[in-house]
Parts: sequence; C-alpha cells; structure tokens
Amino acid sequence: MILHASIPADDPERVARVFAELWKGEAVPFPPIERSWMAYAHDGRGSEVEISPRDLAFIPGPAEMSCQTQPATPRFSSAHLLVSSVLSPEEILAIGAREGWTTRVCRRGGPGPMGFDLIEMWLENAFMLEIAPDGWAEKYLAFMAGEPARQMFALKQVA
Repeated sequence: MILHASIPADDPERVARVFAELWKGEAVPFPPIERSWMAYAHDGRGSEVEISPRDLAFIPGPAEMSCQTQPATPRFSSAHLLVSSVLSPEEILAIGAREGWTTRVCRRGGPGPMGFDLIEMWLENAFMLEIAPDGWAEKYLAFMAGEPARQMFALKQVA
C-alpha cells in the first residue's frame, strides 16, 4: 500500500491547496524539504502528498536522501497518481475549470464491464492526477482486484 507520494509543481502551495480540497483535507508547508508543501487528507491513515518545486531532485546522499536543484527539469513525465476523492465529478471538474487546468472524464481498461471511469486533472497542465470521485473507486477496485485485471495483465491467481 502506498502511504504517501511526492510530486513536482511550479507552484507547490497552489497545487497542495487544490489537492487538499479534493480530499477535504489541509494544505501546509512541508519544512523537511525546502519550498515544499503537503496536502494532508485527515483520513485517519495519515495519507498525504508532498508537492516539491519542479526544479528540485532527490538524490542519494551519504547517509540518506538529499535534495539538489536541477538546472533543466522536464515539464512532463510518465509519473502520475490515482487518488480517490469524496467530491462529486461535477465538483472536481469545476475545480479544474477554476484553476484553468485540463480536466476531463476518461475511460480506462476498455469498454463495458472491463473498464472503469476516472477524471484526469492535469495539475498546472503538466502532471496527470487521476481522480476517482465519490463512488467511482469501487469500479477501479473491482477491475484491478478482479478478473478483468487478471485477463488484461496475465496475472496469476493468488489464493
């Protein structure tokens, strides 16, 4: 189970505030990492996402990770997250529109019962955040924990 994640942003505070809004959580500075913010879910599990400046890279230090500013940082990557939200699809789409970020309903995994819907919200029009609005996560879980994922990815049946 993933307990927390870190994502890049041009404006970490703004992205943390939107992320916290999706969770009805809280956005706060994240002092362990310079110029970073944290979106905290208040879900009883300590779920949080750290949002660091796009030009900051984590590198292996002598005893533990270290941070270093990178002169050239790619704006896009294959990294992304899928999170659930207690908000309705309409509320999520409205937040994306308010921020001026590409936000849309998408289908993953194929048509019909083989697939599931989610919302893509492109944070700062650069980082893809997939969101399962209230009630949509169950279809994703049925897909990934069930027969559709076993067929699509040729997964072993585990007892």
